[in-house]
Amino acid sequence: MISPIRMTVFAVGAVLLACALTIVPLRAGPVAALHEGGAAPPPLPAPEPAETENLPQPRAYLFRGALGPIFSRGMDRLTDRLEQAGIKANVYEFTICRLIAEFAIRDYRQSPAPIVLIGHSMGGLCALKFAETLQAENIPVSLVVTVDPAHASPKVPLNVERFINVFLSTSVLGGGDIVAEPGYRGHYASFDLKDHEEVTHINIDKMDDIHAQLVNMITQIARVPAKADGEPVPLRYVVPPKAAVELWDSGTPLLLVRPGKTLDSLAADYHLPIWSLVQANQLPESAPLAKGQRIIIPRHLLPAATTPVQTSARQQ
Repeated sequence: MISPIRMTVFAVGAVLLACALTIVPLRAGPVAALHEGGAAPPPLPAPEPAETENLPQPRAYLFRGALGPIFSRGMDRLTDRLEQAGIKANVYEFTICRLIAEFAIRDYRQSPAPIVLIGHSMGGLCALKFAETLQAENIPVSLVVTVDPAHASPKVPLNVERFINVFLSTSVLGGGDIVAEPGYRGHYASFDLKDHEEVTHINIDKMDDIHAQLVNMITQIARVPAKADGEPVPLRYVVPPKAAVELWDSGTPLLLVRPGKTLDSLAADYHLPIWSLVQANQLPESAPLAKGQRIIIPRHLLPAATTPVQTSARQQ
């Protein structure tokens, strides 16, 4: 049964979709405020200023969806939080995506710095088109985050180092289940919140705990190389009801060396929710694991000085 909140969202669908189709194509080339009683993930450690003062600070470009000044105000809130954290960030309407991409190319040529692209709804489509435009100019993109992007959104281009999609697969206004281009070697994580009845297309961009995680991630991104130990394994999750949304970057394969281990005991070892291992490995919770079996562990990309123990302590 569709909840009353989602019925309200569907009621405005025709208006939003009509506006969404007006985008000009580019050239080629979680929930702490919404989850009452739900435990939000702890914040990442703040970056140390002494280590970042000589590194180029990221430039973040955020894009609202259709009727953005009314329905995508979460992008404005996130922009404010990024600016308060010392990140150069600006928010735009998705309809001027091409123009802002041209400005970004000019700025990168003059002064290279990590590029972050974030968009809600049609703004998510814009973020991916923006990345395609930069790929045609041989410019890397450090991070792309799409928030319930439009179904018509393109695939993740090969120049994107990290990609995160937070979406509702049942949404008629967004619902874009984004996949990567063949040959993609970056970090990929997809989080479907369809089982969270309190989340809709109109409030998914306003989730305070997701904003907090993104701000921490972006403030550290200049210190965190995209290349990590081991080939990144894509993560695709359907987040269980009432579970906190933990924005892992990707998975990493772990070769077990001790017999008798189970996913449940690994979850305890790595301070992970058991559902994250069950879904990543498509195994029953109590399944015995063989010595040397390849198991995928979700991870965060953290500064090189951070130890694996610190990495797992972040997760729960």
